[in-house]
Amino acid sequence: MPGFIGDFDRLAVANEDFRHVLFTGPHSQLVAMTLRPGESIGEEVHAVDQLFVLVSGGPADVVLDGDRHLLAAHCFVVVPAGVRHDLANAGSQPLRLLTVYAPAQHPDGTVHATKAEAQAAGD
Repeated sequence: MPGFIGDFDRLAVANEDFRHVLFTGPHSQLVAMTLRPGESIGEEVHAVDQLFVLVSGGPADVVLDGDRHLLAAHCFVVVPAGVRHDLANAGSQPLRLLTVYAPAQHPDGTVHATKAEAQAAGD
């Protein structure tokens, strides 16, 4: 696998999808996400580690095991496996972010235009 190189601002800002898998490697996965104002990823717990990089928009309302944080663009959040978490767009513009799962969480090539589409797919 040759890897993946990209400009994270351009990749995140160009993404209009709720979830768009950009790269899947043997031990990690890069995903672009866009949350509309008031939209959240939904409370979840993974068996994998996850890193969120907030690129533009926001602020983001982040909850980690019940502790709430309000974060601006250019912040990041590391969520270790087993931590109950949620991330919501608390702003009036789309919140654009990149997330890395280690190991991969979604099938390679996954694109969900909306959160409802992701939920219908079981993701």
